[in-house]
Amino acid sequence: MTKIKSNVKTAKKISSRKAKGRSLQKWVCEQISKLLDTPWGRGDDMEISPRPMGQPGPDVVMSKQVREKFPLTCECKNQESWNIISFIEQAKTNIYPNTDWLLIIKKNKIKPLVVLDAEVFFRLLYTKTK
Repeated sequence: MTKIKSNVKTAKKISSRKAKGRSLQKWVCEQISKLLDTPWGRGDDMEISPRPMGQPGPDVVMSKQVREKFPLTCECKNQESWNIISFIEQAKTNIYPNTDWLLIIKKNKIKPLVVLDAEVFFRLLYTKTK
């Protein structure tokens, strides 16, 4: 007897979805770490670390010293369907004081993309060109 293949996709396990999100958080931590030459990882003594899944707050935990050099609060979304407006609202909700929100989005087979308020983008470029 031959088994018939079904075209119905099975739902991804919650643990797989969390691992997918965690991988983007770690990638963002690594990029900030390289930019600022600051170590990253888990632990209370780390200046940059991914937020444990299920805990409220920004997806990338940064010390005050790091936020002074990198004044952006990161919200990471590694999902196949995007609701950009709700992602931005969540980023605004979890913002660190004296920083601007930054949304990093990714889906399978697509490199991470950044969504940033246009005024913030041009302000950052302006300060880099002066």
